[in-house]
Amino acid sequence: MTATHPPDSQLRGFVALLPAASQPYALLARFDRPIGWWLLYWPCAFGLALGGGAINNWPLFLWLLLGAIAMRGAGCVYNDIVDRDLDAQVARTALRPIASGAVSVRNAALWAVLLSFVGLLVLLQLPWSAQIVALASLILVAGYPFMKRITWWPQAWLGLVFSWGALVAWVAVGGGEGMALPLLYAGCIAWVIGYDTIYALQDIEDDMLIGVKSSARAMGRHVKGGVALCYSFALACWGGALWAVRPDPLVLIALLPVAVHFTGQVVTLDPANGEDALSKFRSNRFAGLLAFAAMLVVGMAP
Repeated sequence: MTATHPPDSQLRGFVALLPAASQPYALLARFDRPIGWWLLYWPCAFGLALGGGAINNWPLFLWLLLGAIAMRGAGCVYNDIVDRDLDAQVARTALRPIASGAVSVRNAALWAVLLSFVGLLVLLQLPWSAQIVALASLILVAGYPFMKRITWWPQAWLGLVFSWGALVAWVAVGGGEGMALPLLYAGCIAWVIGYDTIYALQDIEDDMLIGVKSSARAMGRHVKGGVALCYSFALACWGGALWAVRPDPLVLIALLPVAVHFTGQVVTLDPANGEDALSKFRSNRFAGLLAFAAMLVVGMAP
């Protein structure tokens, strides 16, 4: 275990104030790391905003946020159950509750079920058509933890999973037909591949030792160019989605702030610095906010 960056599980923030017995379960669901549910939530917010549901369906912003928190937590628990042997061999993840023995596999599974019940409550707030779309994502979720064992591009599979909320939200608000939704979804997938490649830089040495595959390893010394390509494709697809909703050159200007943000990430990225990679990865919370602003402006335009 050669990484020098902070471990993945740390008692900080409100998690440190919880009763000792509940702290491992909060860490297991990554409640100490809100970046994950923000990144899962933003595509949901994109779909609501660009689909024209920002006003008439505004409660869904809150429901889908709750769903993102709960289902990201359940997904993390499931991932840690599957990856418990690999996690124990990586410096960043060795202290995760299951890998370290703080939580048994049985209790972790029960915790995942409880979190999933919260997700079910959110599901029931959606129209039946959106419920079907949401349930279809479970196949992708189930397969994700195994992708790093069989493909160099597990980040692409994660992109399919983390971007799915855009489809759910769009259907929930009755967004229009055409190319807007496919382009929005494709752009989100490219964004996820880009930022999760940055995230994977933290573990690249340990991944090489234990044989775990990642897009960061696949890109090698071209990782900055690869991330730049992913972000460029995301912007192109998002621009196409905005244009499909409102064919006006001015809509493309709405993406300028997030384009500047992406450029700053890539230009200043230090692939050899795990702490810098983590900081750049976390900055995508703000990138999502900037992209959401663009979707909101165009989606609410008369």
